[in-house]
Amino acid sequence: MGIFGFFTKDKKESLDQGLQKSSENIFSKLSKAVVGKSKVDEEVLDELEEILITSDVGVDTTIKIIRRIEDRVAKDKYVNTTELDVILREEIMGLMEENKSADLSDFDLSADKKPYVIMVVGVNGVGKTTTIGKLAHQFKGAGKSVILGAADTFRAAAVDQLILWGDRVGVPVVSHGMNTDPASVAFDAVKQGVDTGADVVIVDTAGRLHTKVNLMNELTKIKRVMQKFIDDAPHEILLVLDGSTGQNAFIQAQEFTKATDITALAITKLDGTAKGGVVIGISDQFKIPVKYIGVGEKMTDLQVFNRKEFVDSLFKKK
Repeated sequence: MGIFGFFTKDKKESLDQGLQKSSENIFSKLSKAVVGKSKVDEEVLDELEEILITSDVGVDTTIKIIRRIEDRVAKDKYVNTTELDVILREEIMGLMEENKSADLSDFDLSADKKPYVIMVVGVNGVGKTTTIGKLAHQFKGAGKSVILGAADTFRAAAVDQLILWGDRVGVPVVSHGMNTDPASVAFDAVKQGVDTGADVVIVDTAGRLHTKVNLMNELTKIKRVMQKFIDDAPHEILLVLDGSTGQNAFIQAQEFTKATDITALAITKLDGTAKGGVVIGISDQFKIPVKYIGVGEKMTDLQVFNRKEFVDSLFKKK
């Protein structure tokens, strides 16, 4: 069984609460779109298209969803508006399944990867360092030994913040201070992970360098020094995005997917926004699995992403 256990009632309530603004925004608009209508027609679908786009699902992904619903309507000949909610959920879940986002109720560490090395990337201000701290808390709570690497050495605040998180969670942090070589920090963090038999090493990296070329070179160098100890490290490259920025999160994802091979996404700050639809669009456009979502301030509010539960909460009737 994975380290996070089953998707509990408490987690579901936290997810519902965290997506409340997004859910209320979508459901209120959807209710207005179908009022006085008995069947799903072109006008209803036009309204639905606008609702999804304004909820930051994105134009391309919205068109895919609308086409899937049109196919359902054509196949079933007659679809009444009370069925639209169910069909919408089913088609979005189907789309996310195709895009590698699964129904995770837990998160397994690969048994043959020890330490399991995670390199975390993302622009400044998205909640990257906080996400690392919360992730360390989750791992430690499951009995795993964790080491953090403070390789975002271009910002003093980033190094200090990660050290504070290490103290708070109770895990060691490898740090050389500000304006030091990020790759040397990553080197020492992975070395310490190997030497001590740690289960997980999580390495923070610079939020932004001056050009994409610099960013690519820096991340490539960090990966290369990790591989001096573990041939296939990092095992995961986690991109952290701020869900409250809506379409700007797409731009950030584009930048980082060009700079390095992103293997997983963490989308934060969903509790403070009505733009929860961005999770659907990013998953679809980049074909990268969403692994974590942030739905609150508490350390336990970083959740393993569950496609089914997410869609249920996003389109929850009030």
